[in-house]
Amino acid sequence: MSDRKPSRLSADIDLEADGKRTGFVRIPHSVHRSAYGWLPLPIACISNGEGPRVLLMAGNHGDEWEGQLALGKLIRTLEPKNVRGKLTILPSSNFPAAMAGMRTSPIDDGNLNRSFPGNPDGTVTQQIAYFIEHSLMPKCQFHFDLHSGGSSLIYIPSSLCRLDPDPARRQAQIARMRAFGAPIGYVSTSPQGDERTATSAAMRQGVEHMGTELAGAGAVTPAALKIAEEGLLRVLAHIGVLHGLEIPPPPKTPTRLMRVEGPDYYVYAPDGGVFEPLVELGDDVVAGQPAARVHQHDTPWREPVVARFARAGTVICKRQPGRTERGDCLFHLATDYVE
Repeated sequence: MSDRKPSRLSADIDLEADGKRTGFVRIPHSVHRSAYGWLPLPIACISNGEGPRVLLMAGNHGDEWEGQLALGKLIRTLEPKNVRGKLTILPSSNFPAAMAGMRTSPIDDGNLNRSFPGNPDGTVTQQIAYFIEHSLMPKCQFHFDLHSGGSSLIYIPSSLCRLDPDPARRQAQIARMRAFGAPIGYVSTSPQGDERTATSAAMRQGVEHMGTELAGAGAVTPAALKIAEEGLLRVLAHIGVLHGLEIPPPPKTPTRLMRVEGPDYYVYAPDGGVFEPLVELGDDVVAGQPAARVHQHDTPWREPVVARFARAGTVICKRQPGRTERGDCLFHLATDYVE
């Protein structure tokens, strides 16, 4: 018998019965304006008999919009007859952050994707993380967490995962990324990662995982949203949870498999100032190549500081805002992965 404490969060819908249900996870929130109040975290379940059980998340960071819109459309358009198994959908997982249009929660400054495994008696964000990892994940076989670059970054739309050491499971992970069909699918071959993320939570619970980075820049583009919406349908059909639907064909250009490993894949601002990129998304670079100039506009007679790439690779992500501070991520590289 488990001695784990129960979550304080509760759903106002039946999360196990067949059918289609929408409602809220109630997050107790006692504040000055509402002594016995609760925050409404949107949730949906679409269930129909036996089959794969899938947890779909977006809005893990509140300013990442593409996945939130794609999951909203999925809730509106799917019916139980289209499903074999069960979809549990959290379109705005860190709901306070999503409502504020922020990466982190305005209530506790919590970054949900740095809050797992959570705490049932902790801050609002920690309680959400605890509910996801300990109430939802153990009842699922698959976990898909849709991210993008948010307000500070923009990506070439990508899927991603931390590869399993087991060869058969690894091939299944790659097959799901190919089914999703983003231009890039990047992997980490390290068995260890930040233990505070939803990916690590899924791995602790024995759940198959896949994430995305779907453009970003704090906005939504038709191209990125199309990748999200069509990719979701393809990957859900691939694992056998959808039927009776017309599934979009795979893109003409197959997913380019790449890898991201150590800290040398990233470039950080060496000083505060105005960020001038010297390369663009998709460019191939070499070690030592200038990546950016950072201009000190408070003392414009000074020469700008130059940031350089530490290794060769392809630019898959870059910073969006012009103003930067020392330590901000400016670029993110990837290198080709050979199966």
